[in-house]
Amino acid sequence: MAHPKGSIARPLSPHLSIWKWGPAMAASILHRVSGNGLAVAGVLVLLWFVGSLAAGPAAYETFTGVMGSPVGMIVLVGISWAFFNHLCSGIRHLVLDVGAGYEVDRNNRWSIISMLLGILLTVLFWAVILFAK
Repeated sequence: MAHPKGSIARPLSPHLSIWKWGPAMAASILHRVSGNGLAVAGVLVLLWFVGSLAAGPAAYETFTGVMGSPVGMIVLVGISWAFFNHLCSGIRHLVLDVGAGYEVDRNNRWSIISMLLGILLTVLFWAVILFAK
């Protein structure tokens, strides 16, 4: 590879495909994905909800009809998973920020726990919504 005059060859950043995937890497990526999901889908659904309230009964009925459909329920479950995953992962990051939990085994264990807790809290949240009377 030819380099421009005066430049030095620098190492290239390794691509994700050469890294060995582990729980900490997965938790970190899911933290970013869930945060972006909340920022985009969560805000759009929230704005649509508030706008439908302000626009009157017909607009609100349209909103509840769409959100009560199978596709709407998938969106709402996805947003709630993003919230709980981001919450659990954020607590994990808070612990790391104070300097604890950097040991590989402990970090991997807490990464797995935070991902599983996000799923468990989502299931519990929807169980309460759907089955509580």
